[in-house]
Amino acid sequence: MRSVRQNGFVSVLVIATIALIGVEILVLTAGSNAILFQSNTAYLDACEQNLIASGLAWAEKNIKHGSQEGFDKPVSFDITDMNISRTTLSVTVNTPKNGEADVQVDSSVSRNRQRFRCKQKYRIKL
Repeated sequence: MRSVRQNGFVSVLVIATIALIGVEILVLTAGSNAILFQSNTAYLDACEQNLIASGLAWAEKNIKHGSQEGFDKPVSFDITDMNISRTTLSVTVNTPKNGEADVQVDSSVSRNRQRFRCKQKYRIKL
């Protein structure tokens, strides 16, 4: 009779230990999902900032060198060399007036189920 009670106690102890391990795994997984989401957000933000900087650099170069390419119409860029998947970049430069030009940069960056879209206007002084 004593052997049966001892085996029952060990079985309950093992089941309780497995349940505690399951709860710990659940808590750790939730924390890692939050970290993964935050790292994806930081990556997308950095990619978006790089795209905006690239678009503005292109626009400034064209404006200062007097090139008429891309004025008053959107210019889409092939950005496959940047190794950012599911990304678009389009820049529209308005004809310069009074020593300034308005530049609109449209960018879109995606990763997994997150997507950042940016449509901002900038002013470049000549």
